Amino acid sequence: MEQEEGEEGMVEAFVLIQVEMAQGRRVTEEVGGVSGVQLSQFVTGPYDVVARVQAPDVDALGKVVDEIQRVPGVTRTLTCTVIRL
Repeated sequence: MEQEEGEEGMVEAFVLIQVEMAQGRRVTEEVGGVSGVQLSQFVTGPYDVVARVQAPDVDALGKVVDEIQRVPGVTRTLTCTVIRL
C-alpha cells in the first residue's frame, strides 16, 4: 500500500468500537467529528464502529483514543496500530 500525501511521519490506527444498543448511528457521527479521526463507519460484526485515526505521534494517538472513549454510548475500544513495512 502506498502512503497517501501527508501521511509520512504520522501514526495511523484503526479503532474498533463497541457501543450501547441502538447508539451506533449517533456514535458513528460523533466519533467522525473527533479531531484526528479520518473516517468513521458503522459496521456489522463484534464491533459496531470502525474509525481510521491519524496522529503525529503515539502520545497524540492516545489522546484521540481517549476522546473517542469519552463519546457517550461507547462501551469498549480496541486500537490496532498500522505497521508500515
